[in-house]
Amino acid sequence: MAGSCSLGLLLMLLLAVASASLPGIVVRLNKAALSYVSDIGKASLHRALRFTVPDFLDQSNKVLQLTRIQILDVHVPHLHLKFIADFGVRLSATANFTVKIFRVPEPLELVLPVSLMADVHVAQDSIGTPVLSISTCSSLFSPASMLASSNSTSQELLVPVQEHIKADLNSKLCLCISGLVQDLNVHLGTLIGLTPVGPESQIRYSTTSVPTITSDYMSLDVRASLFLLGKPILLPLHDADPFVLPWSSGKEGAMATVGLSQHLFDCALLMLQKAGSLNLDITGQLNSKNNPLNTSILGQLIPEVAHQFPEPMPVVLKVKLGATPVVTLHTSNATLRLQPFVEILAASSNSALQSLFSLDVVVNLNLQLSVSKVKLRGTTSMLGGLQLSVVTSNVGSIDMDQVHTLMNTVFQKPLLDHLNALLGMGIALPNVLNLHYVHSEVLVCEGYVVISSGLAYQH
Repeated sequence: MAGSCSLGLLLMLLLAVASASLPGIVVRLNKAALSYVSDIGKASLHRALRFTVPDFLDQSNKVLQLTRIQILDVHVPHLHLKFIADFGVRLSATANFTVKIFRVPEPLELVLPVSLMADVHVAQDSIGTPVLSISTCSSLFSPASMLASSNSTSQELLVPVQEHIKADLNSKLCLCISGLVQDLNVHLGTLIGLTPVGPESQIRYSTTSVPTITSDYMSLDVRASLFLLGKPILLPLHDADPFVLPWSSGKEGAMATVGLSQHLFDCALLMLQKAGSLNLDITGQLNSKNNPLNTSILGQLIPEVAHQFPEPMPVVLKVKLGATPVVTLHTSNATLRLQPFVEILAASSNSALQSLFSLDVVVNLNLQLSVSKVKLRGTTSMLGGLQLSVVTSNVGSIDMDQVHTLMNTVFQKPLLDHLNALLGMGIALPNVLNLHYVHSEVLVCEGYVVISSGLAYQH
């Protein structure tokens, strides 16, 4: 069933779509996606149609004779998929079976053309998985033709042999399509499986309604659920409306248009904050050249530090995000606001860490989004300078101008490196096995993000 599985995975392009409410994702697949599936699906359908045919009982002579029949090849010149509004997808295909009849004294070869048509209904099961079922299926045979010249006896044999082959294939063709659909339903379960986001966090997608299908596109609702240590990450909804992707969104001609709601970003950032993934320690080597993270350098800015630490000691910045990061989506512009609490500590003579002072910091960042294979990734850069305020001090008064200069030097780059490494790992978009987003363009709109993308199936 290798061919059956392959075509099933290809047809999952029709269902690796999502739109969800709170947090919401909307994906629309248009006719270009169906054309892509049609093109690459021919080989898989060809493999699935390689049947065996039972021997033919030749009754033309007084002595009954069994004649062996073998299908040498199947050629699929045509495979077409189209949307059926409010229903699903229609599959139409043509196949040419090259058949060899091992008749004495000479074998015969003929080509038997057949047309296939099946309507596939798209629904949803009780656990939030898309489910396909065959509504109607039919096959129509055209007259067979000989591949080489044959005598009159061969011509007489052509009609009954053709009817024998038709009768056998007619019972198998729709079973083959049904098998592809059943394999597809098995694979569709991977759409709702847990996908890691971090060491202790996951994301899971599940459908929330039957798809919306028009003659031009198909859209399916999927809920994105985020988990930390097995517990769901939830934000207050405040009577928020379900996310609706404007019909005109996305780049014209893209196979898939993916809309990501503000709420999805909010939940993802809350998960990272609760997991402690955004926290970090910034340290430096005491004997390293040009290392400002020591009490000697800090003592030049804050006299009490020099008084308490006459000998140079390492300084550590413990950065913790108590407040949830805030992402803001405006037209062509995404920003990220962090409000970390930073505690500055120094190692004492007995190696214990002693708190010197602590700061509330506000960091505004530009957020750039991109798609790689199945993941949405982000990179950040500074937007303006740091905003600092003293929370506690064990070293007396602090000249904020000088501390601001120091923080710009020791804090910005480690924070950006850490954040970009984290966001660069990405978060999985709705996907199925071996299906990737390619040539993606990301557009930030007011309150949501749109991804216009091609699709690529890789074995």
